[in-house]
Amino acid sequence: MADAPILVEVERGRARITLNRPEKRNALSLALLEELHDALWDADADREVHAVIVRGAGKSFSAGYDLSEAPRRDGRRGGASYRGARSFDDDTWQLERAQRLRMVLFDMHKPVIAQVHGHCLAGGTDVALLCDMVIAADDAVFGFPPARDLGALPNNLWLYNVGPQWAKRLTLTGDTITGREAAHIGLVLKSVPPSLLEAEVEGLADRLAQIDPDLLAANKRIINLGLELMGARTLQRLACENDARGHLAESARTFVKKAGEKGLKTALTERDAKFGDGRARVIGPELRDERGRLKEG
Repeated sequence: MADAPILVEVERGRARITLNRPEKRNALSLALLEELHDALWDADADREVHAVIVRGAGKSFSAGYDLSEAPRRDGRRGGASYRGARSFDDDTWQLERAQRLRMVLFDMHKPVIAQVHGHCLAGGTDVALLCDMVIAADDAVFGFPPARDLGALPNNLWLYNVGPQWAKRLTLTGDTITGREAAHIGLVLKSVPPSLLEAEVEGLADRLAQIDPDLLAANKRIINLGLELMGARTLQRLACENDARGHLAESARTFVKKAGEKGLKTALTERDAKFGDGRARVIGPELRDERGRLKEG
């Protein structure tokens, strides 16, 4: 279905799962995450599938969470007694529910490749970095701009990919880097020219399709268990509570109020304007013009 939040196709030993909200740059709604969760577990159960590719329709992989979506009350009745977002614990609970849906990428037995083009921002990075390997277009854009005023990261594997200094440099400012730069610091496996991205990902899937799925699972799981021994899974759980803490900051309350009064697009534009082009530079000095834009050369 063209209006389905995800699209799934299975062939030649792979499942391709496409985030399918291109009109919203594949913003992650709870409904999309629920369908993604179910599709991933289904692919994991299918003996014909050796690996999964997660990609985005349209111009972006994903620009983040759908901030226009109100917290959904749980329970069959959905009445006032069910959780919304009234307290710190309500907020944490909502964040943990969404995280459980994403963690299938880490927990499932079969390898997952993220095929990233365009914007991979905020929640888009939460999905991509839970995948086993990320292959990006050279000109893809990675970052977590909401860390500037809205909260912390509700998933955090940045530390395990790039180390503490680059994790801090990028998440403390919300600045972005390109796919090529992301590959240089280890945030992604590699980057390639945009015209070669699909072929690069499919070529890797071809190689994985030649391996017994049980062996793929054994080799994925021992590495992920190593990450767990380094605290990675515990950190993901703590990230939800830490994000709820971030939501208590004065800047977060101000952002929510401004978005309600002026609209979400205006609030985002006003937040990001003072950061110029919002870019970090991985190699070389960050010389900027009077508008805060990086100077080339």
